[in-house]
Amino acid sequence: MAKFKELFAPKDLTEGPPWKRIIEFAIPMLIGNIAQQLYNTADSIIIGLYVGDNALASVGSASPILNLLLVLFVGVSVGAGIMVSQYFGAKDREKLSHTIGICISLTAIVSAIIIIIGPIVTRPFLKLLNTPESIIDWSAQYLIIYFVGIAGFSYYNILSGILRGLGDSLSALIFLLISTALNVALDILFVAKFNMGVPGVALATVLAQAISAILCMLKLLKMKENFDLNLKMLKLDKDYTYRLIKLGLPSGITQGIFSVAMIIVQSLTNSFGELVIASNVIIMRVDGFAMMPNFSFGSAMTTYAGQNIGARKMDRVEKGTKQGTMIAVGISTVITILILIFGKYLVSIFTDTKELIDFSTRMMRILAVGYVAMAVTQSLSGVMRGAGDTITPMWISLITTVFLRVPIAYGIAYFTRCKAYPTGRPESVFISLLVAWTMGAIITTLFFRKGKWREKALIKD
Repeated sequence: MAKFKELFAPKDLTEGPPWKRIIEFAIPMLIGNIAQQLYNTADSIIIGLYVGDNALASVGSASPILNLLLVLFVGVSVGAGIMVSQYFGAKDREKLSHTIGICISLTAIVSAIIIIIGPIVTRPFLKLLNTPESIIDWSAQYLIIYFVGIAGFSYYNILSGILRGLGDSLSALIFLLISTALNVALDILFVAKFNMGVPGVALATVLAQAISAILCMLKLLKMKENFDLNLKMLKLDKDYTYRLIKLGLPSGITQGIFSVAMIIVQSLTNSFGELVIASNVIIMRVDGFAMMPNFSFGSAMTTYAGQNIGARKMDRVEKGTKQGTMIAVGISTVITILILIFGKYLVSIFTDTKELIDFSTRMMRILAVGYVAMAVTQSLSGVMRGAGDTITPMWISLITTVFLRVPIAYGIAYFTRCKAYPTGRPESVFISLLVAWTMGAIITTLFFRKGKWREKALIKD
């Protein structure tokens, strides 16, 4: 019984073999990220099968706007993870308690802002993106329901981020698995049985996310041996809030850069028509799973680096960085090979339209090699963020997504215009993404080796 409880207890990553601690921490996160990706994938599969390809395209057109408005929350989440891991590694109970309390209060504020702003800007943004009239109503309905119920999503992510900063990635996994199963069940109920269409999928996701958030909060309330959670700690403190925003804002801006680039490229994607829009949705769903190991190891490296830097064990940070990156690259290589071999079968899960399957398979093979590059980027960026350097990954993202991907995508589309492709070849969207990923890995490696992130290795008062 004692060993069972240890599985769900905070874990000290400052002792033991680095590669072993990283894997132990990353595996529950990987499973959890896969489960979270199932939210969107289950939506896509059920919509594609029970409603049709246009409904599938409507969810895809909504995604960039959803990501952009969630930028407010991402900053709070990343800053929280860095501070929690470093204070936990330093065994500083008071600062850890203040950080957790302020995160909970800030999340309430951010959620309220999104609930107000989201529904107002939904339709204007969709029109700005040249969303086809055939799918704009469904896209708007999906987004509005999601924004109104955003608190569940926000609180699950911030609270699970706190749990991971404390070294407990297993509890967040269990809660996510529960909500994922609930999400799939509600998807089938609302769409297949009640014929609610796209709004039914959004409602199912919102309800399932709220359950996962409640479970995370209950878990944190039971961890009194590690920190204090009371009204005093929930009060916004200027110094802690500033520190949290200073650390998290660059990551929020990074997410914003990604989202803006996606919106700009989505406008190009929309110009190619419903087939390409639907294909892009399918590819991004498969891409979501393929990227999971990279994101999982990136997050694991952030917590690992944060705890060891808080404990002033830089030798373990160096050793763990090499081992963690090698493992991530190895896993991504295997995934790339599997996509190249079985890509067509993966696409067939979402649709039985032959033209859509063939096109999506070709586009997915363009992206496949890029996953290895992203393994390097995510791992090294994770270490830099764990040290408190969130600025460098932000600038790298700005360079690769705005100054590289967007011009390349539109440039290829412009120069490939012809009678068969009046707006250019749709391959431009995916070739530009591959180039951005590859250059991102090269630039990240150069900046990491330069080593300036070490200068920000401790949160200073």
